[in-house]
Amino acid sequence: MTLDVQTLRKDFPVLSRELHGKRLVYLDSAASSQTPQPVLDAMDRYYRWSRSNVHRGVYALAEEATDLYEGGRTALAELVDADPRGVVLTKNATEACNLVAYSWVRRNLGPGDALLTTGMEHHANLVPFLHASKDLGFEVRQVPLTDDGQLDLDAARELVADGRVRFVGVVHVSNVLGTINDVSALAGIARAANDTCVVHVDGTQAVPQMPVSFRDLGVDFYALTGHKMCGPTGIGALLARPELLESMEPFLTGGEMIRDVSFEQVTWNEIPHKFEAGTPMIAEAAGLAAAVSYLRDIGLDAIRAHEQDLTGTFLSALADLDGVAVHGPADAAARGGAISFTVDGVHPHDIGAMLDQHGVCVRVGHHCAKPLMRSLGVNATARASLYLYNGEDDLEPLLGGITAARKFFAR
Repeated sequence: MTLDVQTLRKDFPVLSRELHGKRLVYLDSAASSQTPQPVLDAMDRYYRWSRSNVHRGVYALAEEATDLYEGGRTALAELVDADPRGVVLTKNATEACNLVAYSWVRRNLGPGDALLTTGMEHHANLVPFLHASKDLGFEVRQVPLTDDGQLDLDAARELVADGRVRFVGVVHVSNVLGTINDVSALAGIARAANDTCVVHVDGTQAVPQMPVSFRDLGVDFYALTGHKMCGPTGIGALLARPELLESMEPFLTGGEMIRDVSFEQVTWNEIPHKFEAGTPMIAEAAGLAAAVSYLRDIGLDAIRAHEQDLTGTFLSALADLDGVAVHGPADAAARGGAISFTVDGVHPHDIGAMLDQHGVCVRVGHHCAKPLMRSLGVNATARASLYLYNGEDDLEPLLGGITAARKFFAR
């Protein structure tokens, strides 16, 4: 199925505007995707017609609000093939990663243990575990990258060979390199050395652009966020094996997540609610359900095929520009839609500023991946990231802005 990009763009109000007198070309979906009208409508309906808190009310508005909130959980579970009891709704993927760090890693790892991470992690899937290692004394090991920006699985085998690795944290799709990691293979390598090893995946870049089955991946935790998958900001999720959640203690406490309280004892609520303290993201859950419906109507297979074709076109065009270096796999089939690049003699921030004048939105900086930047030998990159509403007509403005930046700044 070929996506009708021109028709899809009409679903996104912001894409009808101009920027500096130019057609808006949005190439920053790896940071946040745009929001289609059905998602805006779903959130508006909650605030206009069903505004109430969830779970405890017995009147119609409260029941409607509860249905909307739990409907977001159910829709997400269906999208990613997960047990709804293992879907903890969070503010974002960062909170999901911290939940794993505080409720599992900090309660299970200590001196003599090791945690395995990789050289391409976003800070959200790295810093919570580094912070824990400083406090608890376990070792952090890093899977290095190959020259084309992929995980060195042979090195990973050596890193886990002593059986001390009890936890793996790995990104599914790199937000910088675009690399699609074989997380199931890495999980298998780790568990071959220690069959009790727990595997946590940052799936924020994967879920928006390709079919994902949590069950088929065979991992233990999987973090994602709504704002990169056509949904609202302020809501994400941790997918987990329910039996793991049953064994874990919450790291946020208060209302909603308890069954009983006395001055002598607190009894937690059932999963997943024991990890959802306080008034939750009700409107956002309604928006998330609408986003899931929107993506399913288009088809994740179709979105993946479109992005792969478009990424190949952009990679080829950038490779033909003098002085432009693209980081990550050269094969579009091995990567998602994030394309990070540098231009000889031009700082990435200057590239971003010039592209802005051409109506093109890209991300510049270290992309919350400073260890990766150091391994690439750069301080920052520019990043163009593609999604379902991008087309080949977005390429010329990008190339034009890069060429203009070279002429103006590389003197």
